[in-house]
Amino acid sequence: MAKVKSKWVCTECGYETAGYLGKCPECGTWGSLVEEMQYSEKLHNAVANEFINTEKPALLKDIKVDESVRVSTNISEFDRILGGGFVQGSLVLLAGDPGIGKSTITLQTCGELCKNGKKVLYISAEESATQLKLRAERLGINSDSLYIYPQTNMENIKSQIEEISPDFVVVDSIQAIYSNNVPSSAGSVSQIRECCNILMHIAKSKNITTIVIGHVTKDGNIAGPKVLEHMVDTVIYFEGDKYKSYRMLRSMKNRFGNTSEVGIFEMNSNGLRCVTNPNELFLNERSQVAAPGSAIIVTNEGTRPLMVEIQALVGMTSYPTPRRVTNGVDISRLHQILAVLEKRVGLNLSKQDVYVNVMGGIEVDEPSADLGIALAVATCARDVVVDSQTVIIGEIGLSGEIHPVNNIERRLNEAVASGFKKAIIPYANDVPSDIRKIEVVKVKRLMDAIAACISK
Repeated sequence: MAKVKSKWVCTECGYETAGYLGKCPECGTWGSLVEEMQYSEKLHNAVANEFINTEKPALLKDIKVDESVRVSTNISEFDRILGGGFVQGSLVLLAGDPGIGKSTITLQTCGELCKNGKKVLYISAEESATQLKLRAERLGINSDSLYIYPQTNMENIKSQIEEISPDFVVVDSIQAIYSNNVPSSAGSVSQIRECCNILMHIAKSKNITTIVIGHVTKDGNIAGPKVLEHMVDTVIYFEGDKYKSYRMLRSMKNRFGNTSEVGIFEMNSNGLRCVTNPNELFLNERSQVAAPGSAIIVTNEGTRPLMVEIQALVGMTSYPTPRRVTNGVDISRLHQILAVLEKRVGLNLSKQDVYVNVMGGIEVDEPSADLGIALAVATCARDVVVDSQTVIIGEIGLSGEIHPVNNIERRLNEAVASGFKKAIIPYANDVPSDIRKIEVVKVKRLMDAIAACISK
């Protein structure tokens, strides 16, 4: 009997070694190597030869692009992050936390594609056909061109794709699919890599758009090797607070469009609904009674300006070392802003706890939010109120200066549309002459901004 060989594979980068290592020498991650069975070179070559085709190189000028290369999903927010719709023959990876709504948005998309006359094959590796039927009824989906195939074996899936010849294929999820060519359990690094490689060859050779749903780890990363994200054409994260009604689709990689776009949805009993005016959604959560430590900022998500509320709470600490807690803001960014407040403004926070929260549960990582965070902290510490009709935009330097931000015209227009009367912006930013419905106050330093924002 032949001896079974094994190898150790890094779950982060796919590095392979014959023995166990505590630290991956390729990516430097600790404890990421897992043992897997190693299949023979003969079997590997047999799998590789299966996808050999006879296509020849073509000149760039001779390649014709069909005008219908993109297919709209009829879901405006989904089309936004895809760059106008699905590109035919592309491989899209959709990942998110459990229960966030990945299967729901995918099934809704399948229903809309079928309305456009497309044939869709939905491969369910985690749910039965009855379970999917119940969800489809709840979402109001009833189509004659939507095929449901509960299956986990890659070879069976491949044969059904060849038999049905669909326009779109959905795999839910890639971590539950296994191939007979790899002698390891489903979800392992080798299985995920092999199955995704087969799906990629099918998508490119047969011009079938493929949507792959992926799990995430406890750290928020996509489960499996990092090479999975490199193989696909588009990577989309579905995020949001599952205890609230809205969700956000964020494009992290897109070979056919902008990588910084965000789509916003609201979850209800009939599925996910597009939020065409997200500012109304976020500002509705704002308290009608002005309180110290609250400031409204205008942050950019892709090409879309979003108005969100920053809240800060400053109080005497009961610990030897004061606490710094953030929700939706990078903690290191807060430390830098607090250092500037102490050094340049003279606000002593060394014996006070500081809590900063972004209302709505979204993540704000743009530098233009610095001034709003600083003013929220400063006004709470001094127990004064920021004018509720004022929006704040600006990046803070270490010497207390306010740096200019991009897309200032789009941000100000959004503030005007939302009914705000005053905007505090960096001095170096030029204000378009046609913006007259809002008072614009330009500031050079943080101290000037604090003086300008306080209600009289």
